[in-house]
Order: sequence, then structure tokens, then C-alpha cells
Amino acid sequence: MDVAGYGTEPRDWLLAHGALPLEVEREWAEASQEAIDSIADSALLAPTPGTFDPEIRPVATLRLHADCHLGNILWTPTDRPGGGPHFVDLDDCRGGPAVQDLWMLLAGERAESQRQLGALLDGYEQVRPFDRRELALIEPLRTLRLIHYSAWLARRWDDPAFPAAFAGFGTPDYWRGQIQMLREQTEAMQAPPLVA
Repeated sequence: MDVAGYGTEPRDWLLAHGALPLEVEREWAEASQEAIDSIADSALLAPTPGTFDPEIRPVATLRLHADCHLGNILWTPTDRPGGGPHFVDLDDCRGGPAVQDLWMLLAGERAESQRQLGALLDGYEQVRPFDRRELALIEPLRTLRLIHYSAWLARRWDDPAFPAAFAGFGTPDYWRGQIQMLREQTEAMQAPPLVA
């Protein structure tokens, strides 16, 4: 999970394949590039060859679910053997920072997310240590997901299930919403990260 694979490549694919209506293409291209440029400035992500700064150590990576949200956790009765949480939808597994599998479980306003994050990390750290520097990656990773997810949908649009499930995708209004979210995320990346 890096800027190239989750940001630049999906962005370039969307623009090369005419996935955006012309009326919003330039504005989205600018907003997405600005967001990617902001993310690329983060020294905590794995450095791009030729830009390594030996004074700054990137965060460690591990094998991730990478799409770890509540909809991808199924619960079976705990009074039966094997009961409890089960992770599904493993097609996005990849390597990346641990925080990627935590931030998607957060919901609500900043204060609520911060409370939830504290509880998540309390449980997480019972199993393994967590590098608190990763908290600064929540907004960059959220931004990369916006770009990646749009390309993921566009690449599967010929599957008849997708237009039925994502009726508004690809419309000028969809892309205007994405532009607004990318701008908000670019601002959010300048704010202090959540603390736990």
C-alpha cells in the first residue's frame, strides 16, 4: 500500500480510460494530483527510490486485510466452537502500515473517532505493539482509498451487478462529490493527527 499503487496508478488509469465526464475531468485531475502530492510529502510512507531521507525511518509494514470495515466482519454466535468475528472479502490483502486495518473501523465526528481509536489500540496492543507515528497516516490512507475505490468501481463497471449496486457512480454529481472529498482530505492532512 503506497502512493504509487493506491494513488498515482488508479488516477492515471481513470484519466487514460475516459472514466470521468469531460465537464469534471480537469477539476478532478487537479484535486487528485494535489492530494497525491500532499501524501507523497509524508516521510512515514515507504520512500520512493531516490528520495530516501536517512534521518526519517518509514513505518514498518505487515500483511493487511486492507479493506477492514465493519461490513467485512461477520459475527457468529460465541456460544459455539469457532464463534466470534470472521473477516471476509480478502481480495484486497496487501502489505502496508498496521493503521490501515484500524482507521476504517472508526466512525463519527473527531471526538467519537478518537475514543474509538483509543479502544481499538488498547485491544491491538494486547497482541502486538503499535507505532503511534502511524496515526499521522490515517488521513493520507483515507485519501488514497478515495482514489483507489473510484478506479476499482470503474474497472468493474462492465459487470452487470455494479451499475445496479452503485447507481450514481460515474455521473458528474458523483465526481463533484469526489472532488469535494479530495479537497477536504487535502485540508484534513494538514491538521494534527488523531491521538489515542
